[in-house]
Amino acid sequence: MQQTLFPTSGERKASALSALSLRERPAYRASSDPSACTSVELLAAVIGGPKQIEAANALMSKFGSLRDLYNAHTAEIEGLPGVGAQTAARIKASLAIGQRMATGEIVERASITSPADAAYLVMYDMGALPEEHMRVILLNARSHVIEIVPLYKGSVNSAQVRVAEVFKAAIARQATAIIVVHNHPSGDPTPSPDDVTVTRAIVQAGKMLDISVLDHVVIGQGKWVSLKERGLGFS
Repeated sequence: MQQTLFPTSGERKASALSALSLRERPAYRASSDPSACTSVELLAAVIGGPKQIEAANALMSKFGSLRDLYNAHTAEIEGLPGVGAQTAARIKASLAIGQRMATGEIVERASITSPADAAYLVMYDMGALPEEHMRVILLNARSHVIEIVPLYKGSVNSAQVRVAEVFKAAIARQATAIIVVHNHPSGDPTPSPDDVTVTRAIVQAGKMLDISVLDHVVIGQGKWVSLKERGLGFS
């Protein structure tokens, strides 16, 4: 019996990619003008293979946006048809590169003159995180941002936060001031009693270390609260 290396046209369904000319294909468009590509086209170029467009459409249908895809667990991504473990890893890596590039450009030219400046510096990233994260914004004597340092992931409360960890990077980078920020995944930035307790301990430690704690900002979804403005934890 004769064997065939490839299935016949009756045995397989043509992919969406095969119907496109070279110039219409995601890889070509992404290489020539990525800013003009749709999210599906960019994802398809990362995924590759004959079913890249179908896989990209399936991802966007399931997760709805690149931000939700970025926050998804790798196992959720690789479970879709046409997306294996290696492809899922490439997708996560490409989205992380984009996020770091955007955040890095903002940080490089940032200076903090108000709680709003601090909030808007991190809100794009932190406002949609599915878990609670705490970060520290390091500032120099001119209130320019040196770095944003991740500290904790998960529930942030007074029992978990070690004050020494909060100031570790500030001491190493010779920062003169810090701003603590963390998010509430619920979307409501109203400070909790634990938020106030943590703030009070950090402020007192800053006084001993001669590092000013300028604020503790809680990030919600499109909203934020300054504990200093509300007089919570600052005396």
